[in-house]
Amino acid sequence: MPINFFTEEVPFSLKEKRKRKIWLKQLAETENHKISELNYVFCSDEYLLKINVEYLDHDTYTDIITFDNSEEEGIIEGDIFISIERVIENSETLKVTEEKELSRVISHGLFHLLGYKDKTNEEASLMRNKEEFAINLFEEI
Repeated sequence: MPINFFTEEVPFSLKEKRKRKIWLKQLAETENHKISELNYVFCSDEYLLKINVEYLDHDTYTDIITFDNSEEEGIIEGDIFISIERVIENSETLKVTEEKELSRVISHGLFHLLGYKDKTNEEASLMRNKEEFAINLFEEI
């Protein structure tokens, strides 16, 4: 169950890596999934914009992009790119701590890999509920 954390083009060091790995594993297990390989890449806005343009043909900034590499039902494999600059800005806008916003975005990527969407209001509402559950679980570990 390798869960890896990388950085690209941004000075960032994830705190509590071991706790994050335990948390992500527990989140997957609550959905009857196992993590085979999960890579988080914390990066700059510009780095993520390049990925958004190149792979998704979207010329916009975003906080997260998730690539699902899963080949087997119930087994998670994926790459999740997170803009640290967006996380910081979102935390200010939402008036939450950077750590809480980071937990929200980290879990958001995993929930996408678990099959949750957020395009419609109904899907977005369910995603927010899942994120809140995840944040509370992280705080309990």
